[in-house]
Amino acid sequence: MTSTTQQAQVAAIAVVAPLNKTLSYAIPVALAGEVRIGSRVRVPLGRRQVVGYVMDWMELGDAKLKNILEVIDPHPLFHANHAEFYLRAARYYAYPPGQAVRTALPAGLSALDSKPVVLRDKLYRPTTCEEQPQGARQREILDFVRAANHVSLSQLRQQFATPHVVLQRLVELGFLHVEEIERCRDPFAEIAVVEHQSVELNPAQQQAVTQIEEALFDSVSFRSFLLHGVTGSGKTEVYLRAINRTLEQGRKALMLVPEIALTPQLVTRFRSWLQDHDVRLAVLHSGLSDGERYDAWRQVARGDIDVVIGARSAVVAPLPNLGLIVVDEEHDGSYKQSEGFRYNARDLALMRGQMDEAVVILGSATPVLTTYQRALEGHLTHLQLPERTSERKMPQVQLVDLAQHEGESLLSEPLQNALSEALEGGEQALLLLNRRGYAPFLLCHDCGAALRCPNCDITLTYSQVQRSLRCHYCDFHQSPPNNCDRCDGVRLLPEGMGTERLEEEIRQNFPDARVARMDRDTTSRKGAHHRLIEQMMAGEIDVLIGTQMIAKGHDFPAVTLVGVLNADTALNLPDFRSAERVFSLLSQVAGRAGRGDRPGRVMIQTYAADNYALDYVARHDYQGFAELELSQRQALAYPPFGYLVHLVLSGNDESKVHTAAEQICANLTPGAADVEILGPAPCLLPRLRNKHRVQILLKAKQRTPLRRQIERLDRLRSKLSAGVVLTVDVDPVDMF
Repeated sequence: MTSTTQQAQVAAIAVVAPLNKTLSYAIPVALAGEVRIGSRVRVPLGRRQVVGYVMDWMELGDAKLKNILEVIDPHPLFHANHAEFYLRAARYYAYPPGQAVRTALPAGLSALDSKPVVLRDKLYRPTTCEEQPQGARQREILDFVRAANHVSLSQLRQQFATPHVVLQRLVELGFLHVEEIERCRDPFAEIAVVEHQSVELNPAQQQAVTQIEEALFDSVSFRSFLLHGVTGSGKTEVYLRAINRTLEQGRKALMLVPEIALTPQLVTRFRSWLQDHDVRLAVLHSGLSDGERYDAWRQVARGDIDVVIGARSAVVAPLPNLGLIVVDEEHDGSYKQSEGFRYNARDLALMRGQMDEAVVILGSATPVLTTYQRALEGHLTHLQLPERTSERKMPQVQLVDLAQHEGESLLSEPLQNALSEALEGGEQALLLLNRRGYAPFLLCHDCGAALRCPNCDITLTYSQVQRSLRCHYCDFHQSPPNNCDRCDGVRLLPEGMGTERLEEEIRQNFPDARVARMDRDTTSRKGAHHRLIEQMMAGEIDVLIGTQMIAKGHDFPAVTLVGVLNADTALNLPDFRSAERVFSLLSQVAGRAGRGDRPGRVMIQTYAADNYALDYVARHDYQGFAELELSQRQALAYPPFGYLVHLVLSGNDESKVHTAAEQICANLTPGAADVEILGPAPCLLPRLRNKHRVQILLKAKQRTPLRRQIERLDRLRSKLSAGVVLTVDVDPVDMF
């Protein structure tokens, strides 16, 4: 990559189209001063015009090139080193570079006529005039502006009722200067900044901080760490110290969290830590409005932000002079994009750290086994926090064998008794049921038919609150019918259990308890996550029921009991990572108990009480689980001892899809001795969103032969039948 300023007559453009390379366009003389790396431009492509992004400069050759037609934005959206990062990431994940950049940028920056609204404000500053105006209202506002040195109109409106006329008069009298400025939308403006409570590090935390600081002071090399600490061991405090040291060096920091739900709590803590250091903080995630994300992105690109906190998509934020990347809860599957540009933010964080010569910290109580193995091999420095802070004990974990408690309600007798004790003691409880809705399906008790989605091979989830049946894959929904379509029977009854049904039972059995539910249905509105978290912290909720989102990083000191229902479901999935996922989820949710002054207790209801993953969860033994699981992976050459590429062919015509899959396999076989080809076979969900789906799994002990097969796929893709789409997923985390 060359400098950002345009020096050549030709630009390499990543167009928003399914092309696996950049295209060269001539820079007309009229636009020579406007075209920069990171600019969004309008260019011709065939008979149409598309959006493109300037990625690099090219040498002027003999070929006759089409001209760039327009520079859409007055300022670049990213910098030269970020352009190189986007291109490298797109190559690795076998995805068109222009579409990869579009995924990275805020929504609305890929259409030709898309220019998000920039809000304006007025900024008032006192003049050198030291006199006082005559009016009491004028003196009050002028004193306020003089004390602050500069105040925006929006801030003044919050402080005073209707100051605009008064302000205009103060400007006319020469007491104030006024200028128009850009006003950025703040998604967390209403979150109060609390006073930071200083924490004394224990020896393990201090050792971790010392090693990270040593790496940060060696500012010319990439270093990576696995911060492996049990739940409640104080990893966030280590992150804060590392970020503070990074800022002291004049560099910037990026912190990733797996769920939007974790962001408000983290922002509150960071603000309390950084409020005395004049640190500028921005938040980036998909839950923001288009305007909020656009404002934050531009602030970051301009270099106005010191620390970015965000979910998966924040890994591509254009932070210049990046010194530190933190990936909290690095084990979480949410870091993997499941559609379109199928990147893994954890892996891109390491890639970006290498390119920017930054320090990368991967933190977790249950590291993904590929990360753990890399630490064992010395590719990452392994930092361990083996104990909780303040000498708190890990919670006691009990496996409740449901075979001995058949016929009872959703809660077994031991769990009901434990919940009753917690409520009587004024304590809080979490109940994890990783299935939302009232019931997984409605079943006709006359003929045995279940109501299924017309677009997907899956049953419709029943919601009693909304009185609807919904597919959580394609969002098809309908009202529950009165009669069965197959037999016209009327006995359509809910089967199984979801979070709605559990909430109903808890309210019936514990009528005095204050019960709330946290799942995708209750947190779809903006700010809903934060309100539930605030209510838990304020002690306004006694029992919080939820899906896996309640297991992710929350710190509720009053929670002493965690109950897990239906823990066996994920163990039975046909995926070599199923045991790892169950171990991680249950260990994480167990870690929510006993984080305050009172000891914690965890009860896991299961029909598989003798399963090795549950046994290791009960003993808080990550190392034992990892050793057993890694030995099994090594025998089968699965990650981290091998590499995978998952191919999915989909289309409306089932026969065409199967034929295309056979053709792909036949054309990949030549020269693929180092690659094992598994399939073609139907996907776990063979029909999704009305598309028939067939999968092929490529497996190898080295990356290089897989890369050769991916390059072969680029040539094969153009030969597929019309209507058949090939999706390539490099390093898949699931194969659903």
